[in-house]
Amino acid sequence: MTIGLTEEHRDLRDAVRVFTSRQVTQAVVRAAVDAEREKAPPFWDDLAAQGLLGLHLPETVGGAGYGLLELAIVLEELGRALTPGPFLPTVLASAVLHRAGHTEHLPALADGTKIGAVALATGSLTLARSAGEITVTGTTPPILGAPLADVLVLPARASDATAWLVLPRTAVTVEELPSHDLTRRLARVELENTTVPPESVLKLDSQEVHDLAAALFAAEASGLADWTTSTAAEYAKVREQFGRPIGQFQGVKHRCARMLAHAEQARACAWDAARAQDDPAADPQAISLAAAVAGATSVQAAFQTAKDCIQTLGGIGFTWEHDAGLYLRRAQSLRVLLGSTGKWRRRVARLTLDGTRRELRVDLPPGADHIRAEIHAELQPARALDGKERTTYLADRGYTSPHLPAPWGKGADAVTQLVIAEELRAADLRPHDMIIGNWVVPTLIAHGSPAQHERFLPPSLRGDIRWCQLFSEPGAGSDLAALTTRAEKVEGGWRITGQKVWTSMAREADWGILLARTDPSVPKHKGLSYFLLDMNSPGIEIRPLRELTGDTLFNEVFLDGVFISDDLLVAAPGEGWKLARTTLANERVSLSNDSSLGSGGEALLRIIEDGADDERLTTLGGILCDAQSSSLFGLRTTLRSLAGGQPGAESSIGKLIGVEHMQQVWETAVDWIGPDALTGEGRRAMKDPTWMFLNSRNMSIAGGTTDVQLNIIGERLLGLPRDPVAS
Repeated sequence: MTIGLTEEHRDLRDAVRVFTSRQVTQAVVRAAVDAEREKAPPFWDDLAAQGLLGLHLPETVGGAGYGLLELAIVLEELGRALTPGPFLPTVLASAVLHRAGHTEHLPALADGTKIGAVALATGSLTLARSAGEITVTGTTPPILGAPLADVLVLPARASDATAWLVLPRTAVTVEELPSHDLTRRLARVELENTTVPPESVLKLDSQEVHDLAAALFAAEASGLADWTTSTAAEYAKVREQFGRPIGQFQGVKHRCARMLAHAEQARACAWDAARAQDDPAADPQAISLAAAVAGATSVQAAFQTAKDCIQTLGGIGFTWEHDAGLYLRRAQSLRVLLGSTGKWRRRVARLTLDGTRRELRVDLPPGADHIRAEIHAELQPARALDGKERTTYLADRGYTSPHLPAPWGKGADAVTQLVIAEELRAADLRPHDMIIGNWVVPTLIAHGSPAQHERFLPPSLRGDIRWCQLFSEPGAGSDLAALTTRAEKVEGGWRITGQKVWTSMAREADWGILLARTDPSVPKHKGLSYFLLDMNSPGIEIRPLRELTGDTLFNEVFLDGVFISDDLLVAAPGEGWKLARTTLANERVSLSNDSSLGSGGEALLRIIEDGADDERLTTLGGILCDAQSSSLFGLRTTLRSLAGGQPGAESSIGKLIGVEHMQQVWETAVDWIGPDALTGEGRRAMKDPTWMFLNSRNMSIAGGTTDVQLNIIGERLLGLPRDPVAS
């Protein structure tokens, strides 16, 4: 995986990865660790010759004319390799100087003949102006890369604001310091009544500097998180304890799965922060918000995964010889130098409370205009229709599920699906939402008979048939293959006996999809069959289940000798497991038109809008970062589909993070409202937060529990060994 999504970006990643595999060897890393004083790494000239130091700078100053997104891809790869040396501080310095319009040092920073560094705090530096002369006095905090820097960008307290200066090394005193990160070291800079020429004072806003630092630190942190996650997972596959690989133990498997979730969050947020900096049309506050989300999320993710990596490695991870400790030092140094996670979360909260939002949009290719014209014309007659006529018109022309193949859908590719969604919104048209039918219809298209197609597909798409799903049982929830409902062959069909549970819409549905065991003599996955069940059939008893909210959405369904005719068996007996997992190759593509913070995030903002202390702001910022991450996962998945790529890890990770995010939202809402939430008087123009809190407990159970989701992430995405099969 990589921050970039295009083929060109993947090529850039591959080129840098080849470079690091050849040049950034373990011997080189350890030589940097063991050196008494930091010096430029042996590959510095080769790194500069690749043009990577000036990738983000214009060609007029010796750069390559690309942007921060390309630089972020490089930083991610260099971080993955724990590349020693001052690449990050040098490109940060050149990015800051370029933003300030100061070009004097840019050619030398781009070709590697000069090294740069940026102080992110003033320390005791103060700037005074007297009789037309500018002097600076004081000492900086530790600065990343300063031991080797030829060009230093420094902030100093002035009378009315923070002033930013660019000074050569010859104008300052550099004190090298013992450094936590032994591969890239720190130094203080001291000035004593140093006269500074006016042209050395930059026209720069302090927040711009910190936002650039957040974007670039986040990119490197993404690489660190990727290495620590893959290293932990690879070790867990082969290290055996108690007679089996440790990755088979759920504690280890789930830790690794959560590490992958952190790493994907780091990547998505770093990607958005970098691309926001490259967008000239973006709102400056939205650019700053993207940087703050990355500063709060990506760097913390690298720190967390580094700690978890050492825990997974066990004793070997605690040894000096293993590189995991070096990655921990690098991640912690980034986190401390950039500023606390809490500080960045509070910035996210304050920007959002002030009304800033990060717009997540997709620029469709030029060919979309022709598609749009056709769709627009076809939808116009629907606007003159009402109710059932309108729904039928849309369904019969493939708009209920455009991604499905014709004649049931429009066979729409990713671009067409997005155009259709935009045109439907513009025309204020809403096709029928099939709910459970969204799972049933693709399965019937792929595996049903022509007669089943004709009987069930048109009315399902039009909304004339409502569906429920009869899969889960009291003894078979997440483990559907363990179900015991029997289907016995009789003349003309099958007799079904058993019990289903957690069936939503069972009382309202016309038909249900039913999994039942038709052959108990074969392995449990192979003996299941997939039936269509008329919910008005004799022998069906439905009992509502009252949930902890007090509502009765779910139901128990008892099946006592219910007859299902042969023509309602889908595909062949024994193929039920395969059918239950059916998806079509042309997957649904969607992009939310709602706030990127989701309804829950916006609800919290309404609660806190009257004011909040730092504790609440920190909590709010963390919740908003998770909301933004989930939206970014969806955007990256959509962009990958538009480029013809395969799905990444975002969908699985998105479900995990999204569920836990919503649970935290409503728990926090109840806490903040206080006692009024317990009486139903704290709604504040939103859904009852106490009901939402109770209902959200269902989200980590329904559709596969969080524990099962973590297993899936560990096994399918990280390749960890599956749980042992009970004998």
